[in-house]
This record gives sequence, C-alpha cells and structure tokens, in this order.
Amino acid sequence: MSPITTWPTYSGPLGARLLEHGTAFTVWAPSAASVKLRLFGSSNERESPRDIVELARVEDGAWRYTSPDRLAGVYYDYLLAFPISKVPTPPNDAIISTADGTVTIRTADPWAKASGVNGERSMVVDLAQTNPQGWDQDHAPDIPASQTVIWETHVGDFSNDPHGGFPQEHRGKFLAFTDAHTTLDDQPGGFPTGIAYLRHLGVTHVQIMPFYDYGSVDEATGTPYNWGYDPVAYDVPEGSYSTDPYDGAVRIRECKAMIAALHRAGIRVIMDVVYNHMYENDNEFERMVPGYFCRRNGKGDFANGSGCGNDMASERPMFSRFIVDSLVYWASEYHVDGFRFDLMGLLDTQTLNHARAELDRLPGGKSILMYGEPWSADKTTAEPSFTLADKQGRKLLDARIGWFCDESRDSIKGDVMLGREPGYVNGSPDAFAAQVRHALNGWRGTKAQGKQVGQIVQYVSAHDDLTLWDKLCLTMRDDPAHADYDATGDVQDILAANAIAAGLVLTSAGLPFMLSGEEFTRTKYGCDNSFDRSAELNWLDWGRASRLSSLIEWYRTLIGVRKTHPDFYDGQRVALDSPEGVIAARVGEHLVVCANPTADGVTIRLSEGVSAAGRHWAIIADSTDVAAPCADAGAHVINGVELSVPARTFVVCGM
Repeated sequence: MSPITTWPTYSGPLGARLLEHGTAFTVWAPSAASVKLRLFGSSNERESPRDIVELARVEDGAWRYTSPDRLAGVYYDYLLAFPISKVPTPPNDAIISTADGTVTIRTADPWAKASGVNGERSMVVDLAQTNPQGWDQDHAPDIPASQTVIWETHVGDFSNDPHGGFPQEHRGKFLAFTDAHTTLDDQPGGFPTGIAYLRHLGVTHVQIMPFYDYGSVDEATGTPYNWGYDPVAYDVPEGSYSTDPYDGAVRIRECKAMIAALHRAGIRVIMDVVYNHMYENDNEFERMVPGYFCRRNGKGDFANGSGCGNDMASERPMFSRFIVDSLVYWASEYHVDGFRFDLMGLLDTQTLNHARAELDRLPGGKSILMYGEPWSADKTTAEPSFTLADKQGRKLLDARIGWFCDESRDSIKGDVMLGREPGYVNGSPDAFAAQVRHALNGWRGTKAQGKQVGQIVQYVSAHDDLTLWDKLCLTMRDDPAHADYDATGDVQDILAANAIAAGLVLTSAGLPFMLSGEEFTRTKYGCDNSFDRSAELNWLDWGRASRLSSLIEWYRTLIGVRKTHPDFYDGQRVALDSPEGVIAARVGEHLVVCANPTADGVTIRLSEGVSAAGRHWAIIADSTDVAAPCADAGAHVINGVELSVPARTFVVCGM
C-alpha cells in the first residue's frame, strides 16, 4: 500500500475563515515538515510580505494559524518545507529553496474562496460584503423537469460581438448578463440580444462554460481567448470576466450579479465544472501535498486520461471531499442551479453520488441538475476499488445524475469523429432511422437507457467538435464556403436538415440541450476545436441571428410546444407505420411527431380522427416555414386521419 493512501483524512474546516474576533487559516499538508503563512496588502506579486507566521500542527495532517484580527481583504500564500524524499516531482516554478535535505515550496491556497490577479495569491474575503443588491431575495425560478431546455454559452462569447449592443465595459464580462434590454447595434426596438434574446427564445437553463479561476488567460489583459477548461482555483470566479481582476471581491460580486440577473429573467444557471484535471501538473494541490491529489501510473508519472497532462484523484478521500464541498459551496453561496461535469468518465461514481446526496440536503437542492460527459480522453489509473462514471459505470450513478447521449447525437447528424460521415438528417435516413427512433424514446429498452429518462441529455451540438451547421455543410456540400450562411445561396436543404435535427432533440424523451447559436446556424468555419482560437471566431454573431429569424422562430416554437406538453419529457413513444427513412411516433395519447428527411412527401396514418373529448388532430408545429422552397406546401391533416408531410420537414400535431 502506498504511504499516501494511509495518510489521515481531515474533516474540519479548511481555507481562510473570518471569525467573530479573528481569522483562522487551515491547510491539510500531512507530509510537510513546516508551514508558514505570508500576508500581503495587495495582489501585486512584486509586493513583499507584511508578515510571516508559522502554522502549528493540529489533528489529522492539518496545520492552523489563528490571527486575533479580522483580515478581510488581506492577501496571502504559504511556504511549505518538505523532506525532499516526499516530493516525487518537484514543482520547479514553486521552489523557494533547497537545503539540508528539504525543499521549500510556495503555493496559493487550494481551499481559497477568493484570490488576486491570476491566482498567484489567495485572499481573505468577507462573503457577506460581496453580495449584490437584492441578493438576499434572489431565488431560482421554479422550472419542472418537463419544461427544461438547456442553452450552452461562454461568458465572453455571449457579449464580445461589438454589434451586440452591450456597454463596452461589459463586453466579455459577467456584467453583460445584467444588461436586460440590449439590441443589435443598440437600435431602439431592434433585434434583441443577450438576456432579452434568451427571454424571447424561451430556454429555461443557461449552461455557462467554466467561470471558476482558470490559467490560460492573463486576467490583467483578458487575453488570449480560451474556453477555460484549465482550472487554477476551483472555488474562485475567473478574474478576466470581472471589471477589476486585482480586487478579489469584485469578481465574486459581479459573478453573483450575473446569476441574479439570469434568475430575474426566469432562467436557471448551470456551471460547467472541471474536477478531472488542472491547468498544470504543478498546481496548488500538488504543491500542498505532493503526490496525493493527482493520479500517477506505476512509473510515478502523471496519469493523463484527460489529455491535458494530469488527472485528479477523485477517489482519494481528501479530493473526494473537496469536490463535494466545492459543489455545495457554489450552490449555496452563488445560488448555482446545476453542474455539468467535464470528462465525467474520469470521476468515480461514489464521489458523484455523495455529491448528489449533499446537494439534495440544501433548500431546494433536489432541483439542482447534475450531468456530464460519460467518457474520458484516454485511460487513467484510478484505484481499482472505485468505479468511474464512464459508459461502463454510468449505471451505478444516482438516478438524478445524467449524461450526454452521444448515441443520439451521432445517429441524428453523423459521427463527430468522422466529419464527412452523415447521419439521419443529412444524407442517411434509411441507415439511422432505427437508432433515431430509440433516441426519440430516450433509449428506453436498450443498453443505453438510464434508471429514468431524465438522465439522458439529448443534443446534436455542444462547444466541442463541429457546430451543427458546419457538420451539415460538410456532409451535404463538402464545401467550406457553405459554412457561412448566404441568404441568396441554395442552402434551403441544409436549413431543413437543421430544423429536423432541432425537432428531434426538442421532442425526444429526456433533457434537451443545444449550443448557443445552433438556432441561427452558428458557424466556426469548419474549426472543430476553437478552444484557444480568436474571440471573433467564437463569439455569438448577433447580426447573423437577426438574419436567421425563421430558424430561431422554429426553435422558439418547439420550445413552447415542449413546455406545454409534459409527455415530450417522459411519455412513451409508439411507432406509427411510415415509409422507409421516415420516423413517425405517437407521444403519449394526444401527440404525434413525424420526421421526414427524404426528398419525397409522405402520408402517415394517424391513430384516430377524433378524441374522446371531441378534439381533432391539428398541426401545432411545422418546419416548412424555415426552408419553404423545399416543399410545395405545409404539412396538413387529411380527413382527420392522415398526416401529409412534405419532403425535408418535421411536424408535430396534437389532438
């Protein structure tokens, strides 16, 4: 047994805590020979410490110093001395000195709740003083699972477009979400952007790509652009999204203001979290307890199932505890309403289930969403007594922890790993119809089903891989020029395929999810991994949105229909007779959906012409308005019992 697995676990409070009369600093560093605390007046890295004090050993590997003063606003870091034999991979950037068989390492506090610019120093914070006006009255809107529609965005992408109508000082910042009435080019009564656009579209949840403190962007300049999947301080908001990255309290206040603004708009907030790896192998956890928090292989090298250089050891008690504590902290202090787990296949199911139970104990906690990617980038070296939350282990997850369903994604639009391979809507309807029928029914009765249908996150696009529009253009034209929408060009069949894909996702059992801008043909011009490309390539093009109003209105119609009919969330789908390549299904008792991606119009026999209540079948959503030249006329019901569906059309009818 490795010595690190026998180290004691500590259950007391960690980090810097303000007391009624003083401040307590506590760290868990069982292998350290000594720990010193350095105090600073600012986050300026050139400033010398104003005081240095020794921490005392307490219990179970913890060290503590208690100041008699309340040190709110004071910055700090630690110097830890280790016997050199207990530092398996010395973090060269952090080494202060090496002498007499010991190495002294500098680190910020991995348990910190605030930090200065670029996370070099942690900060003592009075969280009560970071609350924006009205925070005590902030609460998430009550949204049933059956009405949930998730829209994924990035803090910068949301408002970086200079035509978005956002105040210049808010572009790319948390505060852009507080601008409630923005329009394209700031024109009075013009096309809505930002929050106003989201209210019009009708989505219920905004999933925001990482907004904890990450390492790839210089917080002082906000450059270069990055998605942020490179954590530095998990419990601290990202400083480049604030108006003052040097003051650790400002980013907290403005992050809370963003969340409160979304709540006021009737939208819940999902945080994208990345507990599977950190920005660098030389990270604050490894500096604090070398060799413990990151997985290593048999040779002592860092495991790399993340593809980012290291994997965090979620199965080890103190990091498992950290993950759970962190989730509860974001939910309670920031009022976050859900969590999306990056590379969830690297996290153990036991930790995730424990987190689910702890979140449930919060007021309203059972409404907090949890879901993630049931895969990893490569193999990892988790301890064998733990089960990872990948496709093999997902069945061990709590019934209210979900996962992205790549089975649905790839059957609808084609394999994301094979860019030119089409799926059901874009060239191979016959080959994929059977799989898409399963997708429509939430994969019930198959190996891909969950314990309950709400575990299935249905989607065709996310920040990773080609956007939906770029995938459709590549498979239907093999011409990168078509990645850009041209109003005079012959793209109606591509628009029709986009509309059918949206219809399938938004009428399928489970939780529907979309990449922001999918609803107005968002393009990245064929780039399938824009994580560190330009802000211009990644931002939401609000002018493009205004030109694609017909497709936006189709998404808006589908979202409204889903909210009105709970059967779309969990009702059983019963297949109706249909021609090859066409999917028709009754949803519950009073709904029928039909997807016809073929080049021919079809007629579908409905179950009965009149309901027991005397209601007749009627068209309630018809995609022909999105790309009308594809069809001679819209869908219609013939003699009350037959549904006429034009070529390349998605239809919903109800009784």
